Amino acid sequence: MSETTPGPAVRPRELVLITGISGSGKSVALHALEDAGYFCVDNLPPELLRDYMRLEHERYTERVAIAVDVRAAKSLPALVPLIFELRGEGVTIRPLFLDASTDTLLRRFSETRRPHPLSQPGSIGEPQHALVEAIELERLLLAELREVSTVIDTSTLRPAGLRAQVRDLVAAPHDRLTLVFESFAFKYGVPLDADYVFDVRMLPNPYYVRELRPLSGRDAPVAQYLGEQPEAGEMLAQIEAFLRRWLPALATDQRAYVTVAIGCTGGQHRSVYIVEQLSQRFAGHGATLVRHRELDAID
Repeated sequence: MSETTPGPAVRPRELVLITGISGSGKSVALHALEDAGYFCVDNLPPELLRDYMRLEHERYTERVAIAVDVRAAKSLPALVPLIFELRGEGVTIRPLFLDASTDTLLRRFSETRRPHPLSQPGSIGEPQHALVEAIELERLLLAELREVSTVIDTSTLRPAGLRAQVRDLVAAPHDRLTLVFESFAFKYGVPLDADYVFDVRMLPNPYYVRELRPLSGRDAPVAQYLGEQPEAGEMLAQIEAFLRRWLPALATDQRAYVTVAIGCTGGQHRSVYIVEQLSQRFAGHGATLVRHRELDAID
C-alpha cells in the first residue's frame, strides 16, 4: 500500500466529545467519564482527533472521552465536518455541550478568580476582552458545535448532579433516540438545554392547597389532586400526542437526545407531576431520562 493511499479506518468503538462554554463544568464531566471507565484527554487539538483515535484503538481502548474547548479556536471550524465524517465511517460519537447562563458564568469566574481563555491578550489574534464580551464571543465561536451536540445546562447543577447527568446520558443506548423529560420553574429561567418547552402554569396549582404545599409532584397526594383535574389530563394527552407524532422524524434527524422541558411557577408541583406522568407513558419507548431541576438543586 502506498503512503498516499489511506488504509481502512481504525477507530475506538465509542467516543464522547466534551465541549462547551468555559466555566460550565467540562472538567467535572471529564472526571465523571474517567470514573466510568473512559480513557480521557483534555484539550486535544481537533486536527489530532482522528490520529489519536487510531492510536487508542491500537492500544485496545474501546471507550474514549476527549474535551475540546475554545483554546483550540482556530481549529474549531473543522470539528463539525469531522464529526459527520467519522460518523459516516461508523464511529459512534456522542458530542456533549455544557452550557450555563451568563450570570452563572460570571459568578463562577469571580469565585475561582481564573481568567477566561478569551480574555487574555493575543487569544485567537484578538485584543483583550472584558469577561462578558469574552463569554459572548465564545458562544459565537461554539454556536455551530452546540447545534450538533446534546446540551447540558449546568446553571443550577452541583458537581454531583452534573456527574450523574453525564453518566446517565452516556449509558443510554446510542442506537435509538433518548427522551429527557425535565421539570423547571419559570421564575428561575428556561433551561438552556431544552428542545421543546411546555408551559403548564394554567393548570390548577396544588401550592394553594395548604396540605399539598410542602409536597412535590412526586408525592401521591399531589398526583391524585392533579389527576382529578380535567385540564391536567387534557394537557398530558396533547403533549403525548405531539411527541408521538414527531418522534419518528426526530429519530431520523440523527438526533441522539431530545429534551422536553415542562415548566410551572415554582418547579415543585405541576411540572414535576407532568414529567413523571410523561415518563411513565413513554416507558415503552425504551430510553427515557427524568430530571427535576429545582428539586434536584435542593436534594
